[in-house]
Amino acid sequence: MPHALLFLVNALCVFFSTLFMLRLLMQWQKVSFSLPVGGFVLSLTNWAVLPMRRVIPGIWGVDWASITAAFIPHVLYAVAFLYLLKMNAIVGVQADQILLAIAVLTLQSFLRNIIYLFMVLLFIKVILSWVNPHSPLAYPLTKLTYPLLSPVQRLIPPISGIDLSPLIVILILQALLFLL
Repeated sequence: MPHALLFLVNALCVFFSTLFMLRLLMQWQKVSFSLPVGGFVLSLTNWAVLPMRRVIPGIWGVDWASITAAFIPHVLYAVAFLYLLKMNAIVGVQADQILLAIAVLTLQSFLRNIIYLFMVLLFIKVILSWVNPHSPLAYPLTKLTYPLLSPVQRLIPPISGIDLSPLIVILILQALLFLL
């Protein structure tokens, strides 16, 4: 039973955190929220981000409210993980060790989610370039994946019209996942 509950908590946390990160990435890359995907992201994230903006201001052009909203589900997951699966192991453990474990699990989960988000965006971009390169999603996906693809594209230009940079970036992201 704890595993099933933990699975549901993880699914909800990853879903909402991904939406908050996508909102942040769309703002950072100046992708229009007037597209259907943008409206979807806004409607599912406004409930948390707008009230947080009253307390957490944007500094240096960074939407810290969206970052905080993306980070909180991972904290909740780490607490649920320790509570549901490691309850017997944490009896008698000092509070600072528990907080450190929560911080490490949160950071690890957050970084994995960012990596998976970029991998999914790259995968959709590649598939869409084969199936329908003029889709309404093509331009937003190009803008969202640009920060990762552009350094690789400068090093390795397209070979006979085939861009290998998404494959290389996905391999690098997979290697980062192994390190986490």
